[in-house]
Amino acid sequence: MYAIALHGGAGVISPDIPAAQKQNYVQSLRQALLVGVTLLREGRPSLDAVEAVVCCLENDPLFNAGRGAVLNRAGFHELEASIMHGNSMRCGAVGGITTVKNPISLARLVMEKSEHVYIAGEGAEDFATEVGVERVKNDYFTTQKRASQLVDAQKDNVVALDFFNAKQKEGILAGYQPSPHGTVGCVALDLKGELAAATSTGGLTNKRKGRVGDSPVIGAGTYATTEVAISATGKGEEFLRHSVGRTIAAVMEYRGDKLDSAVDHVLTQKLKPDDGGVIAVDRHGNICMDYNSRGMFRACADSNGKFEVAIWENNEVSQLQES
Repeated sequence: MYAIALHGGAGVISPDIPAAQKQNYVQSLRQALLVGVTLLREGRPSLDAVEAVVCCLENDPLFNAGRGAVLNRAGFHELEASIMHGNSMRCGAVGGITTVKNPISLARLVMEKSEHVYIAGEGAEDFATEVGVERVKNDYFTTQKRASQLVDAQKDNVVALDFFNAKQKEGILAGYQPSPHGTVGCVALDLKGELAAATSTGGLTNKRKGRVGDSPVIGAGTYATTEVAISATGKGEEFLRHSVGRTIAAVMEYRGDKLDSAVDHVLTQKLKPDDGGVIAVDRHGNICMDYNSRGMFRACADSNGKFEVAIWENNEVSQLQES
């Protein structure tokens, strides 16, 4: 038995977006899902599947991770990522990444090739050189869309969440207005019954240099045990304050809640409306993709034939054929 889920951000995602744009997102999510499904069917470990899926999303300029990441206040990219293997509790994380093409792969190497869990900034760049991961110039990550978003945010002197639209005033943190929260992530259960989770992001448009969100923090944006694997997307500061990943796992462990109930408890009792969403899979292959915002880019599949891609609650493209 295998199960897998992925996300590409949550928040205010208008159902009125152009059909071609919607289709681009659907196809990108579908292709990333197929990458993970193929590996799991081959009997590959859940760690391989979540890393490969997140790499796929990092390479896609539609999402706020890797190429397509947002720009900080100084006008360059600082990327973050983390990965965790639930059955061994091994984990790795990186922050302040500026030249590594796929931060999630560097996070895995921190887990496997270092004595540490979290390496950031110049030290992470030095480690990347030591382990020989693929490097790029910082402007590789830049797209015209992200450059325009930074101009808009700086013009209004705000820190903005992903997909910020200055005309609509969506995504302004100071005003606590909702907006899509651009993080990518994946959780998986493999044929051996082992769980893993991975998350990657570019953070916030116009964020302060050195700002760290929840995505690279084990127990907040990423968490996995022998029972459940979790990846979150949302207002990073809120997910940090409530240790969202660990809290979901603890509700399951200590209260005995099922997966859906545990996720719902955190989204409705701990977080505020429009804070974001969570994807999770448990050791029984149950999948949860829930959010308290107006939409979440997401997809999931399992060995029983489920293969779904969705953006909104009642999404006409939610049921897709795999081939």
